Amino acid sequence: MSILIQASYFLAAVLFILGLKQMSSPVTARRGIQWAGAGMVLATLVTFLAPELYDNPQAVTNYLLIIVAIAIGGGYAWVTGKKVAMTDMPQMIAMYNGMGGGAAATIAAVELLKAQGEVAAGAPTGDRLNALGLQALNAHPETVAQAMGTDVAILAIIGAIIGTIAFSGSIIAWAKLDGRLNTSKLLPQQQQINLVLAVILAVVAISVYSTDALAPIVVFFGLALILGVFITVPVGGADMPVIISLFNALTGLAVGFEGYVLGNAAMIIAGTVVGSAGTLLTHLMAKAMNRSVSNVFFSGFGTTATTTVDAGATGGSMKEIQAQDVGIMMAYASQVVVIPGYGMAVAQAQHKVWELTQLLTEKGVKVKFAIHPVAGRMPGHMNVLLAEAGVPYDLIYDMEDINADFANTTVTLVIGANDVVNPAAKNDPNSPLFGMPILNAEQSDNVIVIKRGRGTGFSGVENPLFLLDNTRMLFGDGQKAVNELIQAVKEL
Repeated sequence: MSILIQASYFLAAVLFILGLKQMSSPVTARRGIQWAGAGMVLATLVTFLAPELYDNPQAVTNYLLIIVAIAIGGGYAWVTGKKVAMTDMPQMIAMYNGMGGGAAATIAAVELLKAQGEVAAGAPTGDRLNALGLQALNAHPETVAQAMGTDVAILAIIGAIIGTIAFSGSIIAWAKLDGRLNTSKLLPQQQQINLVLAVILAVVAISVYSTDALAPIVVFFGLALILGVFITVPVGGADMPVIISLFNALTGLAVGFEGYVLGNAAMIIAGTVVGSAGTLLTHLMAKAMNRSVSNVFFSGFGTTATTTVDAGATGGSMKEIQAQDVGIMMAYASQVVVIPGYGMAVAQAQHKVWELTQLLTEKGVKVKFAIHPVAGRMPGHMNVLLAEAGVPYDLIYDMEDINADFANTTVTLVIGANDVVNPAAKNDPNSPLFGMPILNAEQSDNVIVIKRGRGTGFSGVENPLFLLDNTRMLFGDGQKAVNELIQAVKEL
């Protein structure tokens, strides 16, 4: 039975890895999710046989509670996953990622409390003896580390720290994305407070390792929860995609560490894969903004109140245009590039954008979509929206593949995007965005910006693109504005 279980865990891990590989492309992402899901189902079912691995076959007896928990959690996820709006997808990802970190932290808490109970009782239980190779007559652990084993105790504590931080931090990220938390208000000396908390947490973690009492463990988890909240609060809303990715990496690592604590190969492999993939994605996204991960965490970028563009200071003014004129301009263009942003998601305009694309294509206009690596509120947000609307993958281009093509573009349509097309990132050393690679929309013959009003984007940074001579503003709701463009093109 042991060989069957380990072989099943290995197969589940292979499915996780292959599934993650498939998710690297929009074309195969759906299949990748199915493969990874099948691996998770296999790992879960095989775990019910896990007691056969121990001398005590009754090591797990609460099957009914496990099944009820799976039914409640799985049922809730199924229903909410079906009903969630695409604009709320980043919030859902942040919340579910937090639950993963919380689950890993809970495993650590159970194991640490179990070890503390064994210390209080004066001797470890039978399965712990087997794991440690101790003799029942002379095994009298005096600390958590002795009860668990040095390596297991260390990884349990580290996994508890990062899992708990990922849990509470992800909840704060969800609250910010959902508009429930005002990110413009920071505590005085916020970063200094975070540093002090981190030092105290490290000291308490050491005491947990060598403790024989319950209190340090409780304080340890409380401090980790608070630290997760405090380190996420200063992060600006515009940096949320990077933070979500980083917390995903932390959750994966926590799961891998707790897999070692439980001796579960599937958890070790799956957690390590998710952790490494999340770490790489975080690095790539930070690189796309030309910023370090530490700068994302500690700069508080995007936490200040937004302002409107000062026309006098920038030497220009916004020039409005009507949908009828834009429709004519696009219908007779040789190439149109669409740059979507979070505003498109809010307006749920992706289906109308695809309808407009089809009309322009029928008139012989070449249409492309340009995606910035950090567009939207989570990695791949715009790709998911466009795929939902039916936009073919071969029309969607990454920044590095399309930037050189803007000089040959008749019309660039910016819908709901702001910071990713801000020329100040290239031209203004005093801009908070300076150094961040952007989409070169300003190089097009004409730039049309669909925008609700004259305010700035999520980061609060002014955008000189809106004031350029070749830029025109089409004010209004994104879906309504695109629908007007569709009608204008149809009338030609």
